[in-house]
Amino acid sequence: MRPGKVEESPYARAGGRIPGEPVPAPGPGGGPVPVRARRRPSPRAQARALPALLIACGIGYGLLTPQQFTAVPFFTAAPLIAAPLSSLRTTVLTGLASLAAAYAVHTDAGVHPAVGTLTDVVTVATVALLAVAINRVVRRGDRKLASAREIAEAAQRAVLPEPDARIGGFEIAARYEAARQDAFIGGDLYAVQDTPYGVRLVVGDVRGKGMGAVAAVAVVIGAFREAAEQEATLEEVAERLERALAREGTRRDGIDAFEGFTTAVLAELPHGDGVVRIVNRGHPPPLLLHADGTLRALVPGEPALPLGMAGLGRWPDRAAEAGFPGGATLLLYTDGLSEARDAHGGFYDPERRLAGRTFPGPAALLDRLAAEVRRHSGGGMTDDMALLAVRRPPRDVTDGERASAVRITSETPSKPEVTPERW
Repeated sequence: MRPGKVEESPYARAGGRIPGEPVPAPGPGGGPVPVRARRRPSPRAQARALPALLIACGIGYGLLTPQQFTAVPFFTAAPLIAAPLSSLRTTVLTGLASLAAAYAVHTDAGVHPAVGTLTDVVTVATVALLAVAINRVVRRGDRKLASAREIAEAAQRAVLPEPDARIGGFEIAARYEAARQDAFIGGDLYAVQDTPYGVRLVVGDVRGKGMGAVAAVAVVIGAFREAAEQEATLEEVAERLERALAREGTRRDGIDAFEGFTTAVLAELPHGDGVVRIVNRGHPPPLLLHADGTLRALVPGEPALPLGMAGLGRWPDRAAEAGFPGGATLLLYTDGLSEARDAHGGFYDPERRLAGRTFPGPAALLDRLAAEVRRHSGGGMTDDMALLAVRRPPRDVTDGERASAVRITSETPSKPEVTPERW
């Protein structure tokens, strides 16, 4: 070997191949064809192959063991496993294959049909028929479940429709994460409405679970959409929601008639003003994320009871106001986010987690939040989570948007003089 020169190994001289290994055919560009990574079969696909493996094991067991040992357990297990995992045709074919295998094993062993063959074949045939019946029941249940899921999806789209990506010049994104995988909607809610007074939003959490909570969600959202168009101030919108829940409480039975309530935060984004007005009724405070990563929690100066609990006391229900500059994002959420726990019982703190971070848009923010909460809780969320993010574009409004805002303002009755609180 010459000084200063490293001798190449046979493996390197062969171009990274083992010597003697065939050279791969060149690809379209002259280089070698890339080798595709083999995909491992899914657990369900592996389970579907189990019946054939059991039949093969039964045949081997029956041929290699003395006559007093029976392979019937292998032949009966095969159709039973195929029943819930495969189609009716596959289940029937598995049963017939088990029958044929059981008969073939006895015939090869020379057992008289009247002694052992008939008993084993009847046993396998009975289990195969039972497997067919199980398959029919499972398939009928799957169809009912699929129908129920379609109904649930339709109900979610009707009660909580996905808002447009852009409303009134603002970028909008919403996300609903159910704690149960088979549930699509629960007691959390959100709604966005473009009104003559600006873009108005609500995020809330109804007490309770089940269909009663879903009914209350429908009442709150319906009342909000009507009041947002008609009421001149955000405080009056909150009062309309209060009265709607009070009427709904009179139609309920049991504890919900007396202890039904909804925590909610309402927001108003006036056209072209660069501010946000907030009315908080016992809900987690919204977060204002500025374009430079600065984060600010819009905590109300005076706490207020949730909607539906006006009978317990009165308080000055005044909207608080904060600056909402271009590039900033307003995040509204339910306690499913802030009360998500990890394995050690620690809460997810959105204010601490989001401080100093920037996101390209509301959708990216919610995607990242949902992923982090699932990772924080280990995929085992205990409460539903509703997220709503609104971003004011960093640029100035276009002429069309400015004209639209002027037209809406000219058609809007003047608001009563209300001095909002400021953070």
